[in-house]
Amino acid sequence: MNALTIEYSEELLWALQQEPDEFAIEARLLLAIKLYETGKLSTGLAAQFAGIPRSAFFYELSRQGISPFGETPDELEDDLKHARRASHSE
Repeated sequence: MNALTIEYSEELLWALQQEPDEFAIEARLLLAIKLYETGKLSTGLAAQFAGIPRSAFFYELSRQGISPFGETPDELEDDLKHARRASHSE
C-alpha cells in the first residue's frame, strides 16, 4: 500500500475547527470526489479510496452537487469499464 503525506499547520486545523483525524478523513473524501469529478476514478474506486461504501459516496457526491452518473453514454460506459476492472482485481 502506498501513502501520501501532506504537511499543514495547526492554524489550518484552527481555521477549519477540526481535529487532525477529522481533517484527514475530509481531505481524503474531497480528493476522491475530485478524482471522480475529473473522470480519473469510477464511483466504486473513488468510494474505496475514500474508505466509505459506494452508497455513502453517492450521498457525498450529492452534497457537493455532483451527479454519480455520467452525463453522456460514453461517460457511463467508462464508469462501467472501471467498475468491471476493479472487480476483477480483487
